[in-house]
Order: sequence, then C-alpha cells, then structure tokens
Amino acid sequence: MTPSAADRPADLIISACTVLVHDDQERIGFEEDAAIVVRNGIVEAVTSTSAVADLAAAERLDARGQVALPGLINCHTHAPMVALRGIAEDLPIEEWFNDVVWPVESNLTAKDVELGARLACAEMIRAGVTCFADHYFAMDAVAAVVAECGMRALLGEAYFSSQGPEGRERSLEFALRHRGSADGRITTALAPHAPYTVDDTDLAATAELARAHGLPVHLHAAENRDQTDTSLARHGVTPIEVLARTGILDTDVLLAHGTGITDRDLPVLERAGGRTAVATAPRGYLKFAWPDTTPVRALRDIGVPVGLATDGAASNNSLDVWESMALTSLVQKSAEGDPRRLTSRQALHHATLQSARAVGLGDSVGSIAPGRRADIVLVDLTGPHTRPVHDLAATLVHSARSADVRTTIVDGRILMRDRTLLTIDVPAVAGELEERLPALVDRGHGRRIQEYDT
Repeated sequence: MTPSAADRPADLIISACTVLVHDDQERIGFEEDAAIVVRNGIVEAVTSTSAVADLAAAERLDARGQVALPGLINCHTHAPMVALRGIAEDLPIEEWFNDVVWPVESNLTAKDVELGARLACAEMIRAGVTCFADHYFAMDAVAAVVAECGMRALLGEAYFSSQGPEGRERSLEFALRHRGSADGRITTALAPHAPYTVDDTDLAATAELARAHGLPVHLHAAENRDQTDTSLARHGVTPIEVLARTGILDTDVLLAHGTGITDRDLPVLERAGGRTAVATAPRGYLKFAWPDTTPVRALRDIGVPVGLATDGAASNNSLDVWESMALTSLVQKSAEGDPRRLTSRQALHHATLQSARAVGLGDSVGSIAPGRRADIVLVDLTGPHTRPVHDLAATLVHSARSADVRTTIVDGRILMRDRTLLTIDVPAVAGELEERLPALVDRGHGRRIQEYDT
C-alpha cells in the first residue's frame, strides 16, 4: 500500500516561533509558540509546537526568538540596475535619466544584466524578499537567474515606442516564452515603459495583446506631479486618463509609483475594468525631492491595492523592502498629517497581502496559511535594538532591520539559512561585475537609449 500524505514525513517543520497570521477579516495577528508544517512547497498547517513534536520531517528549524512572516515582495524594481548603484547621485530626474542612466544603459549587455540580477537577488534574499516584479532589458538573463537562485518573480521585457514594433513584439515573446517557468515561480507581464515613452498606438496594441493572451501589464505611470502637469498641458489628459482611453486599465495592470495621481484620476481608477494595483517606493521620491507621494489612503478607499517596492538601486541605492515598509508608514503619516495613518499593522498588510495582490499572486502568497505557497522568512528579534517588545507589529516595522532576517524560504526551499546564502556566490558575482564596470559606465560615446521629455 502507498502511505497517505499524512503518514509521510513533512518536508519542513518550523517550530517554536511566533507566526504572523491574518484572520478572516484580513486583520494582522500573531500566534506564539507556533509551528509551520510544509509539504510539497505548500503550507500544510499552522499549529502549536507541541502538536508537531512527534511528527516526522525531512528537515526541522528551531526558530526560538524569531517571528515567521510571509516573504516580502518587491512590487517594482529593476534588479540589474544594482550595477549602477550610486552612479547618478543628487540629480533631478531629467538629468538623472538623460545625462547618466540612459547613456550608460546603452552599453548594457546580457552578461551585465545577468550579473546585476544575481547580485540583486542575493541582496533581496538576505533582506527577506522572496518575490519581485522586474521591468527591464535582456530579461531572458533575469529569468535564468530567478530559475537558478530559487526566488519567485513577475518579469517583463521593457520597451519604448522609439524601438518600433519590434520592441512590443519582443515584450510579448518574452512573456509567452517564460510564463509559468521555473516550476511555476515565474509569472510574466507585458512591459511598456511609460505613457511618456510609449505612444497611444502602442499602448492600445499592448492592451489588445494583454487581453488576447491573458497577460497583465506592468508600467510606470504618473510617476510624479510634473509628468501629470505636462501631460495635461500637452494632451489635455492625465497619464492615468491616457491608460484608460488606450484600454490599459481594462487589463490587469501594475502601475509603478503614482505620486502624480490626482483627485480626478481616482474615479478613473475605480472604474477600471481589470485588476489595478500601484507599487510605492518612497525612498526614491524623497531622493528626487518630489513634492508628493503615492496617495495610499485614497487608493485603498477605492479598492486599489498598494504594494511596497524599492525601484532600482540606481535611484534607491537599496533593494531593502524592509526599509520601504517603514518609510511608507512614516511618509504617509506626514502626508496625511495624521499619526494614525499608516499604522504598523496597516504597513504589514501592505507588505504582505496587498503586495501579493499587486503582483497578481494574491491567491497563493502573502500570508502563512494552509494551502499557500511556503514563502516564509524568519526574523530574529533577540537583538538589543528590538528589545523589549511592547507592540510586536511596531517592533517589526520600526525597529527590526533587514539584517535581522535569519532564514529565507521560497516554495519550501531554504535559500538562506542563518544569514548564509545557499544559492548565490556573492564574491564571485561581485568580482566579475567589477571587471566589467569600466565598459559599462563609459559615456564618451554620446549615445542614450531614450530621452526623458515628459
């Protein structure tokens, strides 16, 4: 006879930890002295430590003094841009794009993208990020890195209208080629860059392709107020209204940034025919001195989930979603003029379930519960900067750091154990990337891949 699943050893049991859970109203709570049972990459049970004492398991983790959280999700980044970390500092966005970033990106090779993606994935795994949404060039290389290192990702090949129809076609071909790859850990999207670099014809064609092939769309939109004001002056419509009239908002769409979303945009977003979400990356907005931030409360009020993001390390200098969680809470308090918004529990909700919904994975990740994929991070709260704990949610959001993440697990596979990466050789990657930097950062050729003129 074949033994039943319940009779076979579990793949992984994590015991003696505190587990962040969601109740049936999606309120954040914590279960102490808890255990998580994982089988076939899925959470089978969240129970007590005593209940698993005699349960057989291929592997056990004793997580005393640690909190188990759903793996963090970076809802919008450009992972390979870690190669450009710190290259364009203290500049307004026009100079940042036109004078530095877009000239340098004209030098990119697939090898540069691969090495940047490897370094980025190592950084994210160490920071408790288990999934990221990426929107860049030479994305076959990024997909290969994701498959190898064990992370989860929503990937899209970016394109501009200046590339002609070939850019849009490459974006579709990439999405269809990699959808469901890496044992299902890779999902894909069409990735027009933004309404100011992709014209209405291409946006409308992208919307048709998205509907025809069942693909989401991931793009930058209303990144800042200047873009919105320029769009109104030139075309009489906001960037969000451009997305509505071209049909993009009738697809499932992930909008990056949205600090230029205005009151007139809110009913447009509320009427959107597809699943609409926004990714917020507050550190970059502070660095660029943008006057506004993502209107998180207004978006939540109309049912638009807001996920947490970092953007690329060329603008943010970091892929630390932990920092994005704390900054989102603080910046929203300042923007609202109300210390009660965002609370620590609200910030954790954005970091977990809302981020999962933003990348189209709300049914499979974002919480630790039976039937969910086992994307889990263990956070050590024994350090002096996290003691004592009066309010665990506040400790996690405002006191804990990404360096407190001890273990990172995706689909039940341990990618980092006790701060040791198991799937990426960082010294080798960093060394090879350093050798390639002189050719990568050269701007003497006078080229740029695009011009920023909103």
